[in-house]
Amino acid sequence: MDTIKTLNKWANAHTYLPLDLLRVALGAFLFYKGINFMSDSAMLMDLFKPMQNMAGGMVLVHYLAPAHFIGGLLIAFGLLTRWTIIAQLPILIGAVAINFVGEMNSGNLTMALITLLACAFFLVYGSGKHSLDYYFKMQK
Repeated sequence: MDTIKTLNKWANAHTYLPLDLLRVALGAFLFYKGINFMSDSAMLMDLFKPMQNMAGGMVLVHYLAPAHFIGGLLIAFGLLTRWTIIAQLPILIGAVAINFVGEMNSGNLTMALITLLACAFFLVYGSGKHSLDYYFKMQK
């Protein structure tokens, strides 16, 4: 817990508006992908075709869209950012791995890697000063 407090103090001392805008853009992108996966389930099933015989494949399909949808909103508003990113990490690692198991798509791989790196950054950095986490913390 002390590590998280130390990281929060450092992040709040070194917060910048462009980083907060990057967090909002990351959340908006994940929200968009969640909507995209909900509206085009056939495309989502095609992505999971290389792993269709694995145990829990359908659970992953039903976890992916709501996790991006709800997680994107929470990240954009800066609410429970680190917890939400922890929930996104398995999906993003799978998005990178699926390019090596199935058909390689360099555009999808690049997008998944950039999103994974942005999530890893905000996992360490936190939500910043312009977030609901910071607002609620200051209300105590």
